[in-house]
Amino acid sequence: MSLPSNPSTPSTQPAPDASSARHPAQGRLLLLAAVLFISYLCVGMSLPVVPIFVTGQLGLGNVWAGLGVGIAFLSTVLTRAHAGTLSDSRGAKVAAGRGLAFYMAGALISLVAGLPGLSPWTAFAVLIVGRLLIGLGESLVAVGVIGWGIGLVGPARSGQVLALVGAAIYGALAVGGPIGLALFERFGFAGAMGIGAVLPGLGLLAIWRLAGVAAHPGAQRPSFWRVVGSIGWHGAVVCLQGIGFAAIGAFFTLHFMDRGWGHAGLGLTAFGSGFVLVRVLFGHLPDRVGGLPVAIASLAVETVGQVLIWRATDPLLALAGAFLTGLGCSMIFPAMGREVVRLVQPHLRGAALGGFSAFQDVAYGLTGPLAGLLADRAGYGNVFLIGAGAAAVGLVIALGLRRSQGAALSA
Repeated sequence: MSLPSNPSTPSTQPAPDASSARHPAQGRLLLLAAVLFISYLCVGMSLPVVPIFVTGQLGLGNVWAGLGVGIAFLSTVLTRAHAGTLSDSRGAKVAAGRGLAFYMAGALISLVAGLPGLSPWTAFAVLIVGRLLIGLGESLVAVGVIGWGIGLVGPARSGQVLALVGAAIYGALAVGGPIGLALFERFGFAGAMGIGAVLPGLGLLAIWRLAGVAAHPGAQRPSFWRVVGSIGWHGAVVCLQGIGFAAIGAFFTLHFMDRGWGHAGLGLTAFGSGFVLVRVLFGHLPDRVGGLPVAIASLAVETVGQVLIWRATDPLLALAGAFLTGLGCSMIFPAMGREVVRLVQPHLRGAALGGFSAFQDVAYGLTGPLAGLLADRAGYGNVFLIGAGAAAVGLVIALGLRRSQGAALSA
């Protein structure tokens, strides 16, 4: 069942100057992106470290390593409805601030898992609690910052906001992986998590005196699931594209170590570099040419990148595949998110974007443990074959949406 479209947002392509002229709130938007970058290092630093900690230090298997990574994303899925409703009703600043506090709490609890004297299973249980809180923090911060940014510059620039937010997140992933591994080698798991807890605190200080945007406390709202149903196919596309990134985040380092290749920490760097490069150079494209054409081209590139990792016979080819995957994944979320913003009214925007983001979280949460099972039986390389297949299915769905959109416009 479709929701009424946002009457303030045109159903055709935006005006050419919608993304070219500098908006007066651009400086505050950039500050929000910087806060997101700094705080998301808490996540980026932990992604390559958690699997090594679980398999190496705790002596548990790949499935548990995948669960240690993926449980944070599952937590994010389960709390997207809360984050979207809170952002709509109490304001995006409230959601972002609470999320930063949960980031800090989750990192500090994860720190305890790395302290000496705990049994492996006790340490793993403590780690899971910390990862759950980090997932809640991610849900609140991402939805809050996106809603805050769109509230500052308007829905006509929603693609630009989503592109900038993604550049901050994946930029943090690009540098967070090597930083996390370096801190792990120098200070151990507890030390790496302790430094990760400081960074969201800096974000809280940065937004403390920053003005928020208006909330919609009294507006009538349909159920969260009705909102999600109206954007289901758009969400399916970002879910399928997210499998490739989740495979890189959870198993690229272990894949390199299994092959005896050096520079394992550069996988996320290669991915993030490609991701940020496209966001910086082409972040305006969804607002300029439409979301679906951008998503279709991007999914094709991601498919090629995943195939290249799967077939790689040396580390340079695998890193090139990670870079191509980053190029492909970069614009899919903002491209499809722009389409979602056009489908809903302003007072439902937080809930819609929360539900939309949850589709990607599902990919991140389930890929870790399921790919761990596959890695145990068929090797790490075949995990990336699954990523390639998922991206190809997403491409088919996006082509179908594009065809349906064209038929609706010509009717």
